[in-house]
Amino acid sequence: MSEFEIKELQERIDAGILLAQRRLIERTRKDNGDLVVMRDGKVVRLTPDQLLAK
Repeated sequence: MSEFEIKELQERIDAGILLAQRRLIERTRKDNGDLVVMRDGKVVRLTPDQLLAK
């Protein structure tokens, strides 16, 4: 693969990851659930709104 192809592939992967994150947040909001994330070395539960506010 050329450098251009690698860069293009990485951009598509990054876009896919961001889309998956947005979908997860929206689904969790719809289901009135919490997301579990790691913050400052600690596991915390956040609502989707709290996650987006940070």
